[in-house]
Amino acid sequence: MHAQLAVPEIRELLEDGDTATLAELVNEWLPADLAAILAGLNETEQTIVFRALQDRLAAATFAYLHLETQLYLIKALPAEEASAVLNQMPDDDRTTLISELPTVTANQILSMLSPEQRTLARRLLEYAPDSIGRLMTPHFVAVKKDWTIQRVLDYIRTHGIDSETLNVIYVVNEKHQLIDDIRIREVLLVAPEKTVGDIMNEQFVALRDTDDKQVSVQVFKKYDRTALPVVTAEGALVGVVTIDDVIDVVETVATQEIQKFGGLEALEEPYDTTPFLTMVRKRASWLVVLFIGELLTATAMGFFEEEIAKAVVLALFVPLIISSGGNSGSQAATLIVRALALGEIKLRDWWKVLCRELGSGLMLGTILGTLGFLRIAIWSAFSDTYGEHWILIGLTVALSLVGIVTWGTLSGAMLPFLLKRLGADPATSSAPFVATLVDVTGLIIYFSVAYLILHGTLL
Repeated sequence: MHAQLAVPEIRELLEDGDTATLAELVNEWLPADLAAILAGLNETEQTIVFRALQDRLAAATFAYLHLETQLYLIKALPAEEASAVLNQMPDDDRTTLISELPTVTANQILSMLSPEQRTLARRLLEYAPDSIGRLMTPHFVAVKKDWTIQRVLDYIRTHGIDSETLNVIYVVNEKHQLIDDIRIREVLLVAPEKTVGDIMNEQFVALRDTDDKQVSVQVFKKYDRTALPVVTAEGALVGVVTIDDVIDVVETVATQEIQKFGGLEALEEPYDTTPFLTMVRKRASWLVVLFIGELLTATAMGFFEEEIAKAVVLALFVPLIISSGGNSGSQAATLIVRALALGEIKLRDWWKVLCRELGSGLMLGTILGTLGFLRIAIWSAFSDTYGEHWILIGLTVALSLVGIVTWGTLSGAMLPFLLKRLGADPATSSAPFVATLVDVTGLIIYFSVAYLILHGTLL
């Protein structure tokens, strides 16, 4: 049954006061589905349903809830129950929760933790917000090189229950430095009397605790792993990062880049929880910049006012001209920003990209220019709209399109490189920004070409 379909049934049980059946029903669901069910209930119903969950399931479900629901439940639950949930939460999810709260509220949450969990939480919060240290959990299975496989299996049975993952176990030396990682299948497939050293190859991949979160995305992708160890500068094993946390990073980064590329500042919160004034501010800043840029378009039009007055027909093609340049620039910017984000191209590849996009721009401009000329030619066969100089007008439009599309393509391709070289996010060379830039320069190209071709006839 879909999670949302269970809401009416749960409400009916709540109305009947049948808490026993309610507890039996909700404890059969997965944490993510329970979070979806709770989202469809009012606050009072959420509290009753959440209290019906078994301890471990409640803690796992809590991590999937929206921040507002989490804060409400912490206040609504008895102190002991709220404390139990917070103490059993996955360390990385709890770190995320606390880091998003105001200082006073965060300290209140910390005070509800056990001394051991509070120390752990404070240690994780010491890492920079965008560091891999904030993603990791310190719960993992670490063994020694001289242990027998039988000892390893016994250790896993005793200590593995709190481990974030048992897919991989980690081998450390006396200084707790990582020296290898071993997949659990390798452990299960060898004789119990063998030692860990017998199956080691000392080939492993690890993340640095101070590295940026986005580093983990590339490493996970490159090595196709579900979990990776995290070490300090000295090589000491301090935690593990799992693929579910990396997926969250990918989603966050992709969302922010899409928002920037759409011509607004990236939102720190989901759309539905972002304060109204914050939303307006983040959208207004770019709109103002783009509006000022478009004012230059009006200025450019004013500069060529005399030419437009002499040949009004030129004004008919202004929307066509500037939109073609903006579209080609947006296309190029999209391709290059994404290629840079995926590591398909580097800064040093700018010349290769420039040559490639120059050829693409010329070819695309030629295609559009040909279509523009044919449109004028066909129209002139049935109408006198363009007058006796329709061929010259057609050539003006065609050559202008070649120049503007080429310029738009080059601008869209090179802006991300320039921004990245300056240390800025390439995604800020958003489609609207590129389009605005090309609008202004496109008009200059268009009317310059028109003057050269139509001088002595229409101009």
